[in-house]
Amino acid sequence: MPRRGLAAVTGLLTLAVSVCAGPTASAHAADPSAGPSTALYLPRPTGTHPVGTTSLYLKDISRPDPWVPEATARELMVSLWYPARPRGERRAQYMTPEESKLYLEREGLTDLPPDLLSTTRTNAFGDAKPVGRRHSLPLVVLSPGFIQNRATLTALAEDLASHGYVVAGIEHTYESAAASFPDGRVATCVACEVDHLPGFWDKLGATRAADVSFVLDELTGAHPKWRGARLIDPSRIAMAGHSAGGASAILAMLADPRVRAGIDMDGQIHVPIPDSGLSRPFMFLGQAVHGPGGPENSWEQNWQHLTGWKRWLVVTGTVHSSFTDLAVLAEQVGIDLGDDLPATRALQITRGYTRAFFDLHLRHRPQPLLDRPSTRYPEVKFCTVETTTCA
Repeated sequence: MPRRGLAAVTGLLTLAVSVCAGPTASAHAADPSAGPSTALYLPRPTGTHPVGTTSLYLKDISRPDPWVPEATARELMVSLWYPARPRGERRAQYMTPEESKLYLEREGLTDLPPDLLSTTRTNAFGDAKPVGRRHSLPLVVLSPGFIQNRATLTALAEDLASHGYVVAGIEHTYESAAASFPDGRVATCVACEVDHLPGFWDKLGATRAADVSFVLDELTGAHPKWRGARLIDPSRIAMAGHSAGGASAILAMLADPRVRAGIDMDGQIHVPIPDSGLSRPFMFLGQAVHGPGGPENSWEQNWQHLTGWKRWLVVTGTVHSSFTDLAVLAEQVGIDLGDDLPATRALQITRGYTRAFFDLHLRHRPQPLLDRPSTRYPEVKFCTVETTTCA
C-alpha cells in the first residue's frame, strides 16, 4: 500500500526510541542516552516442534533486476523456518546489525544504537538440522509489506514451523529498507524512489510473483538449494503476505498453479483480479476498514472474481501493523500504535486463523473455526458482501 508501509516503519522506529529509555518510557519523552536497552522478544510458538531457521542466497540469472536494470540477475535472500532438532544452537538473529542500522538511518534516528533492531530475541535455532519424512511437510511462502524486511513476519513463520510447516520468507530485493547479502553487500529501497509513478504497483506485483515462482523452483526443483528440501511436499504449497505482500499472493497464484491457496493480510489490491477469476482457496484477513462498503473496498471490488472457497474476515480493534511483529514489539515497551486490541491477542488470532486455513487446504483437516464466528475469538467478524455486513 502506498504509505502504510512507511507508517509501519515509523512506528517501529518510534518503538526503538523508547526501548533505549526502558519499558515504561513515553515515546515523546524518550532519551536515547537514558540507559541500557530493554530486550525485545517474540512470543513462543504454539506447536510441539522445535524450530530451525536458515538463510538462502538465490540468484535468478534468467532475468535482470527490475529495479536496478544494470544488475543482470535478480538476487534474493530467503529465510526458511522448519521443524528441527536443535543441539545447543544459538537463537537466530532477528535482523542483521547493518539492516538495523539502515532502518534507523532511513528515518534520521542516528542518535540511537545502530544495532538496536538486531537484538530482538527469536525462538528459532540457526541452521538446526531439519527433521521429517521425505515429502511430508507443506510449504508456505510469506511475503512482507512494501519497505518491510522479511523478518517482520517471523512470529507467524515460527508458529507455522512449530506445527510442521516449512516456511519461506522472501526478501524482495530493492523493495525493503535494507537486505544484507552474504558477501557484505546491502541492497536498499530503490523502489521507494519510484512508488509514485504510473504502473508502479503492476510492476511490483509482477516482480513479486516472479520472485515466488523462482523460489519455488529453487526449493522443489531437481537440484534444490536447501539441504532440507526433501521434506517439502511440492503438491502442498500456499502463500500468505501482509500489505503489498498479501495483494501479491493473488498475483502469484494467478501466475503459478503450484500455489494452491493464499491469504491477504490487510493488503489493498492495486492490480484487479481478471474477469477469468481465481478458483483456488483464498482468505482476506484484516482490520475493520476493509469491511464491505468501507473506505478501502478493493476487497469488495475483487470478491466476485474469487470463484473458489473464500472467506473475508476482519479483526476489530486492529491497525495495519497488528498482523506483523511490529505491534507485539511496540506493546512490550508501552508504545501506542493506535490499536485497541492487545497486540499479543492480535498475534494469537493471526496465527490461529492462518494455521486453520493452511490446515484445511493443505492438510485437508476440517476447520470449524473457518465455518462461522467463534466464541473463542469474538473479535473476528465474518463479512458478507451481499448484505455489506460483518458479524
